[in-house]
Amino acid sequence: MFKMSISALAIVLNESSICTKSMFFNINVHFLIIIPLHSKKKMHIYVEKKSLNIAFVLFVRQIIQIVKSNNMKIEINQTTLIDQVEDSLLTYFKKNDLRCGDSIPNENNLAAELGVARSVVREALSRLKMMGLIHARPRKGMVLTEPSILGGMKRVIDPRVLSEETILDLLDFRIALEIGISSDIFRKITPKDIEELSEIVKMGIVFENNEYALISESAFHTKLYKITGNKIISEFQEIIHPILVYVKEKFKDYLKPINIEMSKSGRIATHADLLDFIRKGDEKGYRDAIERHFEVYKIFKVNRSLELMAEKNEEERIDSI
Repeated sequence: MFKMSISALAIVLNESSICTKSMFFNINVHFLIIIPLHSKKKMHIYVEKKSLNIAFVLFVRQIIQIVKSNNMKIEINQTTLIDQVEDSLLTYFKKNDLRCGDSIPNENNLAAELGVARSVVREALSRLKMMGLIHARPRKGMVLTEPSILGGMKRVIDPRVLSEETILDLLDFRIALEIGISSDIFRKITPKDIEELSEIVKMGIVFENNEYALISESAFHTKLYKITGNKIISEFQEIIHPILVYVKEKFKDYLKPINIEMSKSGRIATHADLLDFIRKGDEKGYRDAIERHFEVYKIFKVNRSLELMAEKNEEERIDSI
């Protein structure tokens, strides 16, 4: 990356035919313009929104006029300079083979290394700190740390801001995962684990159909995840649990008739049923039971997905009129 004046940039654009590869220009280190001047004739402009001012707008207009006169195509990308620097920092860590616990250079040195302002580096580092990739120690500088694999997911998994399609997919994924850990549960479970599950089941019977029922529901399945000994799986259960609570509450009118029908046909598998198969060491029986335990949600997902598809098709039909 190198700096070039506006006039020089205009000259290069006018002489695009002699350029064979992408060229990078850093203007005042506030915005980045990437101009591929080869046969495809495309111009990419990466703009840091907060750096926009009248002078820059006029400058871009001049560039656009020059590019149009050369029959080049213009594409404007919202990627910011901070985004670019964040990627550059990650590349720097890899290139220098920095590992968890290793110290990293201070802001001034990183700014000099990357050729950008210290304020930009500081913002990019703040993002990495939020991700848990960097830890700042008082008077000792910054070190690389092991981030939470699901940390980012934990911050965005909020049913209130997710589409219904996404919620249904997450619910489906959660069911598939719990069925999938059956073998791990039977291989690793201990008498103490069975005792704890038994206490949770007793608590669930006491709390059945009251406001505390969800507590026993969560406790039982959380325990199953912990038995696997896999921290990622356990963390995922904590993240995804609000989705199940949300579905139970928002769609209770959908779920109730399905539950009634399954209850009449004797297809419902309770926590007590699951525990009984665990005690017997009957993995096949447990797998069948855990499938039935979640069947109400599977039926709901299929029915609701069909409704959403029908609604979408109707909206498209109306829009086409």
